[in-house]
Amino acid sequence: MENVAAITFDVGGTLIEPWPSVGHVYAAVAARHGVKAEPEELTHRFVDAWNRNENFNYTKDDWAALVDDTFVGLTTTLPSQSFFDELYLRFAEPDCWHVYEDVIPTLSTLRERGVRLAIISNWDVRLRPLLEALNLADWFEGIHVSSEIGITKPDSRIFQTAINSFGLPASQILHVGDTEIEDYRGAQSSGMQSCWLCRNCDKPSASAINSLASLV
Repeated sequence: MENVAAITFDVGGTLIEPWPSVGHVYAAVAARHGVKAEPEELTHRFVDAWNRNENFNYTKDDWAALVDDTFVGLTTTLPSQSFFDELYLRFAEPDCWHVYEDVIPTLSTLRERGVRLAIISNWDVRLRPLLEALNLADWFEGIHVSSEIGITKPDSRIFQTAINSFGLPASQILHVGDTEIEDYRGAQSSGMQSCWLCRNCDKPSASAINSLASLV
């Protein structure tokens, strides 16, 4: 990480996380519709469904299909035909999300040092108002959302959108995110510097960090 004039950040798993967990939110909404399941089981089911998913474009229909897959076998009426809309809106609310403790101190220090900041995220129309509600939006001069651009990471074109917005050489921009393929490799393919945030790694590799504090 040398000669960095600007840094772009992923959002989910990098700046914020579902709170208390995906399963807790799913379980609370489902229970109001007569579907009983433990939060831990639903989190496990969600992760499995996510890992099985291919070509996810972050549309509402994509989310509905993913939630249906998560609840297969737990209800005779799939969520897309019952409580999915309520669940979709629930994740637009700030109390369903937790801002990691290292986020604000890191952004504050970077801003004091004159580093320009932006977001590159695979997300949908809920992201901008969510960032506003979490008091995060004003930290960034640009928020580049896949659903608005029509391209998802790791496609280099979404990174190029941010590069063009900064008006800087790609080599002077660092991207930080929590996925190896979408973030770390995707940013590298666009010529940017790249850093893989692996929060749960006890001993991250040379290419990874386990806290945003490592950036400062």
